[in-house]
Amino acid sequence: MELRQLRYFLTVVEEANFTRAAAALHVAQPGVSAQIRQLERELGQRLLDRSGRSVTVTEAGAAVLPYARAALAAVDGIRQTADEFTGLLRGRVTIGLVSGAATHEYDVASVLADFHDAHPHVEMALTEDTSDRMLAAVREGRLDIALAGLADETPPQGVSWEVVIDEPLAALVAPDDPLVARAGPPPDGEGDGRGEGDGSGEVGALDGVVPLTALADRPLISLPRGTGLRAVLERACTRAGFTPQVAFEAAAPQLLVQLAARGLGVAVFPAPGARIAAAGGLRVIGFEEPCPRGRIGLAWRTDGPAGPAARAFLTRLRAALPVLAETPPVPPDAI
Repeated sequence: MELRQLRYFLTVVEEANFTRAAAALHVAQPGVSAQIRQLERELGQRLLDRSGRSVTVTEAGAAVLPYARAALAAVDGIRQTADEFTGLLRGRVTIGLVSGAATHEYDVASVLADFHDAHPHVEMALTEDTSDRMLAAVREGRLDIALAGLADETPPQGVSWEVVIDEPLAALVAPDDPLVARAGPPPDGEGDGRGEGDGSGEVGALDGVVPLTALADRPLISLPRGTGLRAVLERACTRAGFTPQVAFEAAAPQLLVQLAARGLGVAVFPAPGARIAAAGGLRVIGFEEPCPRGRIGLAWRTDGPAGPAARAFLTRLRAALPVLAETPPVPPDAI
């Protein structure tokens, strides 16, 4: 019995398909099939049922599976321990990123690139998804770290986070939108600063404020369900006494801006991002207090990521991002 056979067996089980497993392992499919047949002959049992559209484990395969995982985990632990003595990091780091987070004032791509340059033997994997799914993946160990939108004040059980963005929401509308005429004066220091470089204020400052109830009868443009921003918007509208009418939803912030520019509705956006978008002539309307806020947090498992590479990257990422709220620290043995 070889470790390679166990690894092939686990990968086929995870992918439920020999072709996908071979692609994930970067080997030819016949080689995967041959190694698993050899393992089955050695054990005297069929481990996989190949008769259906997808490959499934047999009863014997299900019984063998935890031992195969444990054997490979033990080997990985031996390798990691040896690497720690030489100061070498290996392994894989999986990161989840909410759409639009990388375009904010911090540069996640640069942190990734710098870490990869310092630790070339670490495989980095980045994915975008909704915040709900990413936080669930962090809790279940399928993601090491996530930058996710936060709908709640406290993290779910098993997850810790640090708030790195906390901003009021605003409405982004076309210049002739009725919301512009309805808006009252903005708070001090937030007035019209489009000023064409005359020093009157920052580009794209608020054009006024309205109560959140001004959105009650308007078609809204928002991020999809499952995102922190969408959940914050829906909860704020419910507290204000109405159900939001989301006519358009998109994961890409730029598409939200384009839809608002064509007069298709009111895009609800974090105020600083809306101000940047408004440089093209759109209007940014803030909300009267209590104003809903968009928050993004850096999330990880409370007991720390599983591997040393992920723990090292989390330390690097936390140092690179602004921290806006006190949160539970990563356990000392996880750094």
